[in-house]
Amino acid sequence: ILRHESPCKAIFERVFKWLIGKCNKALDTKKPRSNFCGVLDIAGFEIFDFNTFEQLCINLTNERLQQFFNHHMFILEQEEYKKEGIVWQFIDFGLDLEASIELMEKPMGILPMLDEECMFPKATDMTYKDKVIQQHNKKHPKLSLPSMKSVKGMEHPPHFNIHHYAGVVGYNVEDWLTKNADPLNDNCLDLFRKSALPFMAELFADCVPAGPKERKKTFQTMAMVHRKSLNQLMGMLNTTYPHFIRCLVPNETKTPQKVQAELVFISSDVTVYWKVSVSYVLDSLTELHTLTSNRGTRSSLPLPSCWIH
Repeated sequence: ILRHESPCKAIFERVFKWLIGKCNKALDTKKPRSNFCGVLDIAGFEIFDFNTFEQLCINLTNERLQQFFNHHMFILEQEEYKKEGIVWQFIDFGLDLEASIELMEKPMGILPMLDEECMFPKATDMTYKDKVIQQHNKKHPKLSLPSMKSVKGMEHPPHFNIHHYAGVVGYNVEDWLTKNADPLNDNCLDLFRKSALPFMAELFADCVPAGPKERKKTFQTMAMVHRKSLNQLMGMLNTTYPHFIRCLVPNETKTPQKVQAELVFISSDVTVYWKVSVSYVLDSLTELHTLTSNRGTRSSLPLPSCWIH
């Protein structure tokens, strides 16, 4: 099944890029531009009974974006307090997520170790799992092993847990090496490039078969591509002025005209802060600040939100 997935993913990726290219071309203008308004809509944090490579990539993305949110909503807000002379003990909320992010993407982290394992011909998913556990179990605060009781009777039991900001997620490493290498046969690419369908031939026109040496130089795993794309996104976000929109989930069944009050309350969970500015002393004015947070200021739950910057 996985070997059938690679061509499907390649076609989907190129169709998506082709579509975005068409949209950009239609909206392009010859007039000089210095500013832009972009909208980033992210998927929710994923915790399933069976969590695999895709969930790890999605949850890493959410972790990085949550850190970005925390920094702008709390760090910059505290800087305003400092400017106005308010007595305040500085709290770095963004660093609360740093440990789990490092576990996933820093050297000797979960994804770099997966990339390294893909380079060994005799490596398997289990040899990778053993190395991760040997490297991080009881040594890193954000990684733990599931108990025998918790995995009893599960068809695909998790091999290790990662403690994300949204909760503990158990990951099963079956097929991770194949998914990460994502091999696409040169003959398959050549077939697409020479397709009788003009659209298919256009999508794969740049896929010229490479020799073994060239292929080795340009080879990139899915984890490498994902982290590179994520770093580019975060770099762009850090050059913008962000605004955040809270998306409320009315119910878990996607049923119209149905509102689960508890669920809405959890997803909105607004904490109100009274900020007394210096001008209060002079003008006896108070300013009410409403910060969207979850369970106070020290911790945050998943934010299924849109970022406008």
